[in-house]
Amino acid sequence: MTERIEIQRTIAAPASEIFAVLCDPQGHVAIDSTGMLQDAEGDPVGAAGDSFVVHMDREALNDYPQLGKYDVTVEIRDFEQDRLISWTILGQLRPQIGHVYGCRLEPGEDPAATVVTSFYDWSNIEQTWRDAGIFPVISEGALRATLGILDRTVRRGYPRG
Repeated sequence: MTERIEIQRTIAAPASEIFAVLCDPQGHVAIDSTGMLQDAEGDPVGAAGDSFVVHMDREALNDYPQLGKYDVTVEIRDFEQDRLISWTILGQLRPQIGHVYGCRLEPGEDPAATVVTSFYDWSNIEQTWRDAGIFPVISEGALRATLGILDRTVRRGYPRG
């Protein structure tokens, strides 16, 4: 079984506009297809090591509704302006889980378009979580839907300044 999901979509927008959404904490909330991300606090990220807080609601997935509402810290792992951003989730659970989300942006065949590859990787999760058998938490369909929402969000002119 694979421990990584990758989904691609071509979005008719420059990489800089797409990347701006991915760097903005509120952008993450705006494009979330799961309904778990309720709100966020923090400034847009600009480098590996930057972070922001996301207010979560696990009841949206109904897999562990007892978790209810909680906060996590999104910590940026990889950051290449307009090309790559990845992040891990830090929470109160110990050991930290170690799964990674991200997006790679590449020029499309049409010069006005960008190929966005969204990925979710749990290949390096802590053994405790591997043994729990709960991965992947997010499905391929959810990643695909998030890219669809990202497309719509960028076409609507997010972020508005």
